Amino acid sequence: MQLWRTITTWDAPAAWNMGLDQALLESPEAPPTLRLYTWKPGALSLGYFQRFEDVPAAAQAPKVVRRITGGGAIHHQRELTFSIAVGLDDPLYAGLLGASYQRVHAVIAAALAEFGIDAQPRGERRLASDREGTGMCFHHSSALDLVWNERKGVGSAQRRKGGRVLHHGSIKLDTTPLEGDIASVADARRGVTPQEFAAVWTARLSRDLGWKLSASAPDPEERARAKQLALRFDDATFTRRR
Repeated sequence: MQLWRTITTWDAPAAWNMGLDQALLESPEAPPTLRLYTWKPGALSLGYFQRFEDVPAAAQAPKVVRRITGGGAIHHQRELTFSIAVGLDDPLYAGLLGASYQRVHAVIAAALAEFGIDAQPRGERRLASDREGTGMCFHHSSALDLVWNERKGVGSAQRRKGGRVLHHGSIKLDTTPLEGDIASVADARRGVTPQEFAAVWTARLSRDLGWKLSASAPDPEERARAKQLALRFDDATFTRRR
């Protein structure tokens, strides 16, 4: 059984959330880490390669940051956000890139099933939630995304650096004003909290992947590094770069 550190940070500021994830990616001595978190206030995160001007919803969001992972913009509200930080030699990320997404998404799908959601990989079909020109993650789907009711409900992206991986993901618990008609857990059960979904998903991770999860917290060096990195994520020149 593999030991994983679990860090939960509910209602944290956007820049600090991104700073801590980068710190976890860049901590080569850190144990395998699963982080579960939410944002306060709600914020929109741009994918690393996006331009602010190409995402119309960015002008409406009260707070905007840029992630270090790619993909489209996400409105972080009414969701559970997760990050996984581990070495690339971990079995979860061995082999082809797509296989690692399949492994992570399969366990999320198993947790969603416990809430009455039949989530499946998108495959080759087009979704009702797909839209052109918005730059939003949940309006653009790929074959490995988890979908139900012909709409996207789980999106994730990775950043690989220095023999490690950071895997970001968003599990939608309800729709948001900036994303509109996308899939969410509320399609089957309303009022599910991030903490409630996190408890079910971590139980599935233990059962399906054989993880032994140990509740923990960032160490002092990680906290200090996250605080330092948050200054960059709070810098409008980084967020609005071209």
